Amino acid sequence: MRDIDERTNLAGNSMFELLLFRLGEAPGTDRRELFGINVFKVREILVMPEITVMVNAPPAVMGVANIRGQMITVINLPKIVGCNPTKGLGILLVTEFARTTQAFAVEEVNEIVRLEWKQVLSAEGTGGGLVTSIARLDGNAEDTRLAQVLDVEQILRDVFPQEHQAAMDAAVIPKLHLPPGTVILAADDSAVARLMIEQGLKAMDVPYIMTKTGKEAWERLQAISADAVAEGKTVQDKVALVLTDLEMPEMDGFTLTRNIKQDARFNTIPVIIHSSLTGTTNEGHVKSVGADAYVAKFVAEELADTIRKVLTR
Repeated sequence: MRDIDERTNLAGNSMFELLLFRLGEAPGTDRRELFGINVFKVREILVMPEITVMVNAPPAVMGVANIRGQMITVINLPKIVGCNPTKGLGILLVTEFARTTQAFAVEEVNEIVRLEWKQVLSAEGTGGGLVTSIARLDGNAEDTRLAQVLDVEQILRDVFPQEHQAAMDAAVIPKLHLPPGTVILAADDSAVARLMIEQGLKAMDVPYIMTKTGKEAWERLQAISADAVAEGKTVQDKVALVLTDLEMPEMDGFTLTRNIKQDARFNTIPVIIHSSLTGTTNEGHVKSVGADAYVAKFVAEELADTIRKVLTR
């Protein structure tokens, strides 16, 4: 519990911990690059247990493992990213993510590093479609080690496309009426997460502005405020609500929320945290930074209900 409390308190200082691992040789090279995942998503790390191969499973699914009485799907992570694990797949990362539990087979686990979010830069547009951001492990030094932070949302959607599509097809969301002239300002660094959020907001018939990081959302909010003042209005006349992810490069959702709630221009704007980092510990910290609500990804109806409840308070 002390470890959990300590890691939760890191978020109050714009810090987090990244578990580093390797997946084998990168395509066409003999380099074994570092990859990372937020420690909060990792339930446990195991030596590879016995895996039961399932018939007709997706190509990247190795099978299922019986872990503490729970049948957990095991995903071949090197196969998804195109790496060649020359040392074999000896380690299993059991993760809890967006209401689901799954396990990723990796070549080896290296270490846990403590970073500031400003050490993490967006990877959007760099060619790495499965990577949300790049972590500079040794600060801003030119010779710093780099770790690629994988887009787990995109990976799960690629492995199980039918499940995500079925969830979207089944969603019947009532329309939501914002105050006239206002929008929802949303922030998420995952391309697939932004797509799903946009689909949900469009289904609600809600106008929105989508951003890719907390820093971009914060800068956009300040620009909207300046435009409002120039028009003789307030920012509240233009932004009905802020919807933000937690894990984002440059500025995380905790910091964005704290900035909004500590600024007299913005502190009456409701903020909803929309995150794959589930659990009571994270939900408690969300309240401590002043967020008005927390909703776990990805159930469109719950997101719509949460937005509706916050706006009608």
